[in-house]
Formats: sequence, C-alpha cells, structure tokens
Amino acid sequence: MTTPPPLQPPSPVPAGQNPYASPVPPQAPAPGYGFPPPGAPAPGPGLAPPAPAPAPGYGFPPPAGAPMPGAGFPPPAGAPMPGAGFPPPPGQGPVCRFCGSVPAVDATVRGHQGMVVIMRFLKLRGPFCRTCGIAAHRDMTSKSLWQGWWGIGSMIINPITMLLNLPQRAKINKLPPPLPGAPGMPMNPGRPIFARPGSWVLVLPVALLALIVLGAGLDLADEPSSASVGDCMHNSGSGFNPDMHIVDCGSTQAEFRVVGKIDDATDIQRCEKFADQGARSGYYQQQGSSKFVLCLAPNK
Repeated sequence: MTTPPPLQPPSPVPAGQNPYASPVPPQAPAPGYGFPPPGAPAPGPGLAPPAPAPAPGYGFPPPAGAPMPGAGFPPPAGAPMPGAGFPPPPGQGPVCRFCGSVPAVDATVRGHQGMVVIMRFLKLRGPFCRTCGIAAHRDMTSKSLWQGWWGIGSMIINPITMLLNLPQRAKINKLPPPLPGAPGMPMNPGRPIFARPGSWVLVLPVALLALIVLGAGLDLADEPSSASVGDCMHNSGSGFNPDMHIVDCGSTQAEFRVVGKIDDATDIQRCEKFADQGARSGYYQQQGSSKFVLCLAPNK
C-alpha cells in the first residue's frame, strides 16, 4: 500500500488580493468623470478646465483667408437685406440698404404708373451706394417712361416725378465707387436709360403733344385775330354769318384786303376813316374781353 505524499502548507496570499478572483488587467478611468486621461497632468487646485473653442460664425470673424459669409451671393428669399435695420459702423456713416457697401447716401427714387383711370405712385428709399443708386434710378425711370403716360392726370404727374428724381440722382453721382468687402453684391446698373427699348415709348406722348400744339398753331395762323394791315381775307360763310380766314393775296380766294384794324371796338362804322384807302366794309369779332374791327377793301 502506497503512502500519499504529505500535504504542503498553502502559499501565503499578499494582503489586499482575492485568491478566488479571475485575473483582470487594470483599466484607465474614462475621461470626463473627474479624472484626467492617462498621461495628462491633473489640473492644479483652483484652476478651471479650459473652455471649448467657440463655433465659427457666432460673433467671431472667420479664419484668415476664408471668404466673408454671404459675400457675392444674394440673401435667401425672405431674409432681410444686408445692412437693413443695422446701425452703421462707428464714424463710417450710412451703409447701402441693398448690399451693405460704403460710402452711401440717403436718397429716394420715385416712379409712376398710369392706368387710364387710376394711377400708382412708386418709391424706393435708400441709403444707396453709387452702384445700387444708379441701378434703382435707371430701373424706375425707364419703367416710368413707358408706363407713366396712360391717363390724363398721369401725363402731367409723370414728368414731374422724373424731374423730382434729378436731384436724387445728382446726390448718388457724387459718391465714389463702393469699397470692396461688402456683405452683399451690389445691384446690376444695366444699360443706360435711353439704351433700353421701353424708354422710346416717350416719343409717343411727345409726338402727340407736338401735333396738338402744331395743329393749334396752324388753326390760329389763319384766324382774323392774327390779321394785320396788308393781309388778305376770304369769307367762306355768308354776308349775315361770315367765316373769315387769312389767305395768300395772290390766290383766287383773296376777296378782301385789310386796310385798317381797330382794337377794343365792335362798331364797323369806325371804318369810315379808312375810306380814302378803299375801305368798303368791315368785320368785327369779340371773344371774351378781346374784340376788334377789321376794315376791308376789295382786293384788286
């Protein structure tokens, strides 16, 4: 019978260790729970941890070399125009309402639309930079030149509106070109006013007015009120209802020759003093406070 080996006493277990636990490698504590990450120095007493870097665009300029936000692009639909409602930088004066450029000037550009019976009064307020101001004036004026005449009242108001724009355009023209670096893109001035097709509609009311004035002038040119001594007259009416007109003395219609004219009178008997010059009849006319007598002799 074999004798078993004698029992050995257990090895001593170091203090603080569990002999029945499975071995687990030590792990570093998760950062952010009051302990610094492995290898990082712990913040000293009384020192706050560093603040996170601010997000770009919230009151801080973009990094060096990066384009300004919105430069060269119009604002999205419904967004306020750059510069609108914001005070200008200190000591810089007003900024353009449409692109935010400087320098700018306060001005108001007006337009007019006539619609036979009713009419519309248009207005676009600044401040404007030079480029946006010229663009606004050209656009308003070119539209008024072809939309502003269609109505009796509009034919009077439209030219007054365009005259009111002249001193506003003069203020805009005095500005230098806008400085670069504006938050928005200036408006496109487009072609000059009279290089746009719609502006030539101005010829129509001008031609109509010229015809009216010219026609009135032609009508008055042969009226008895324009007659003077030596002119020849033709009666296209009758002896009881005369219709006298000035005609050329060499024409076959020249029936009478004016030998005397008496202003502020209607009595043809006063033509007797021109009898020695051949006066045989007279013609008088009265229109309001204007009246006169023509003493007539037969045209030989």
